[in-house]
Amino acid sequence: MRLIRGVWALPQFADGCVATIGNFDGVHLGHRSIICELADEGARRGLPVVVVLFEPQPLEYFRPEDAPPRLTRLREKLACMCDLPVDAVLLLRFTSAFAAMPPETFIQRVLVEGLRVRHLLIGDDFRFGNRRSGDYSLLRAVSAAAGFDVADTRSIQFDGVRVSSTLIRETLSASNMALATRLLGRPFFLCGRVIEGNRLGRSIGFPTANMSVFGKTAPISGVFAVTMGGIAAQPIPGVANIGVRPTLGGRDDIRLETHLFDFDASIYGKRVSVYFHHKIRDEQLFQDISALKKQITQDVLSARAYFEHHATNPLLTVTT
Repeated sequence: MRLIRGVWALPQFADGCVATIGNFDGVHLGHRSIICELADEGARRGLPVVVVLFEPQPLEYFRPEDAPPRLTRLREKLACMCDLPVDAVLLLRFTSAFAAMPPETFIQRVLVEGLRVRHLLIGDDFRFGNRRSGDYSLLRAVSAAAGFDVADTRSIQFDGVRVSSTLIRETLSASNMALATRLLGRPFFLCGRVIEGNRLGRSIGFPTANMSVFGKTAPISGVFAVTMGGIAAQPIPGVANIGVRPTLGGRDDIRLETHLFDFDASIYGKRVSVYFHHKIRDEQLFQDISALKKQITQDVLSARAYFEHHATNPLLTVTT
């Protein structure tokens, strides 16, 4: 899969492409269905499949205080795309100039001249261009003359409910990791590079691999049974805390700390993925380090018991 950064790098598709546009936050079952449908159309036409993403996401640009925490940062989103029938991702930087672009200019510059799109699969609620004045109706009106056709995406239902990024955030917030896994089509995960911590975990018998994630917001918090991929042939089980570490004085940023079971190698600087399978408890403030150590001991037992009970679950061996 190719990553194309910006319109300036286009065109790259001499015969055109089939494309879809969106945030694709979470790359959940609904998104996967859209991409697979687009890939089928691409195969029929003999054209590459392109997904167009915006960075930052438009709501993060216009009203960052109202933007919900992401299910997937750009790196995780691209990792998921690599597992799907996507030939290229066009990443468009969302700036004030881009936001002010007339919708007709977006169609001509990005879709027609840039992508040379032949088939566009898009949600009928998609808005684009200056003051969000471009919509599905405009695309349909100009598509024939511009040399492409437009189709709207269908909603994907799960147990009678439309699969959406909002629903998955609500499911994660309610600590229903099993349902979130089914809606995503895989466990919720975070990826990043292991960084140096304060080594407190090692001093109390629970060394941790630390990652800085999501800035000041995250869709989950607390203590979880997890697996970590990227350091062995199979993901390694462990227990992780994601949050602000209130017992240690708290932090402004979200920190992910993972204690791996039966593992004692140095992995500083490694790029890893942490998959969240089951929530054990909320993050909490302890009276002292001794009380924290006692609770971590119990957390480890709870996580080990979870993995023993779910030893045959194929989702515990994901390797994204």
